[in-house]
Amino acid sequence: MTMSFDTDASRWNAVTARDTRAEGAFLYAVRTTGIYCRPTCHSRLPRRENVAFFDAPAAAEGAGFRACKRCAPNVSGTTPVQAAAAEAVARACQLIEASAEPPRLEELAAAVNLSRFHFHRLFKQATGVTPKQYATTHRLRRLRDGLQGGLRDGTSVTDAIYDAGFGASSRAYEAAPEALGMTPGTLRDGATGVDIRYVVGQCSLGWAMVAATERGVCAIELGESPDNLLTRLRARFPKAHLTAGDASFAGTVRQVMALLETPGRGLDLPLDIQGTAFQRRVWDALRQIPSGHTASYAAVAARIGQPSAIRAVAQACAANSLAVAIPCHRVVRGDGELGGYRWGVTRKRALLEREAAPATR
Repeated sequence: MTMSFDTDASRWNAVTARDTRAEGAFLYAVRTTGIYCRPTCHSRLPRRENVAFFDAPAAAEGAGFRACKRCAPNVSGTTPVQAAAAEAVARACQLIEASAEPPRLEELAAAVNLSRFHFHRLFKQATGVTPKQYATTHRLRRLRDGLQGGLRDGTSVTDAIYDAGFGASSRAYEAAPEALGMTPGTLRDGATGVDIRYVVGQCSLGWAMVAATERGVCAIELGESPDNLLTRLRARFPKAHLTAGDASFAGTVRQVMALLETPGRGLDLPLDIQGTAFQRRVWDALRQIPSGHTASYAAVAARIGQPSAIRAVAQACAANSLAVAIPCHRVVRGDGELGGYRWGVTRKRALLEREAAPATR
């Protein structure tokens, strides 16, 4: 029987059932993680209100989503050897995610019938990070989910920390500031007590939002409407004290708006950069790409010393929330095509044209 998946309702039913008949018919993306997957992906089922559907990887990436590492929705064909390697890495990821404590490297290698050395190399090639780094990132993601869920179900900070797999609260507090942008307790309370100033205005790229904590600019977002941009900010910091920027914030806004119009000028402002260790390495590399130049995802991967982590580099670019200040628009595909962009390929093209313009005069 041929199934039709041409409505959102039928697609959601297929995702919840992991219906193999839906394979190749569509992809689904999760707004809260920024990741898109095959309908049969074995990742944790997201909330329906956070899901969007796409017909092809290009459409999902054009909307700013990045491919899932587990189900590789942007890979259409593989050799038997590649398929076996992908299955081994996927199995290891499942073991890491299902374990209360991060499994030892020897345990993971044995579980997928590979030598310790070969497994470590294979895992890093596929994901861009080591198994230990993957486990840490997963624990931080679980911690974020648990703390934000605590707003609804009353989960304590301590319970969220241990449920995420941290053996001691001190380890969570050490890792949290850079990865989460605040302490676990503050995030658990929806960023209660965090003061964030923001301004939404129009520029030649559409609507733009500039937001900053006391640590620096935490968001430069582009969008189609002020409501959409404010919704994103509130979803990220649901209980923060959001204040429309006053005259003291005007200088920051002017610099950011000038950057959007003339991206080659740079930005001399402190940034509140929140991300994993791998993401921050990628973002640092992006800031070293000169204005008017581009680099391929492969070149960036090589620059950070992980030439096989091309897909992970693309995912880090898609996770960037500081448009132009961290110039992910300067990263293109190996064939010279623009590739995806969190804020739309049209804006990416416009930014690159602006940076190239002075050299052609």
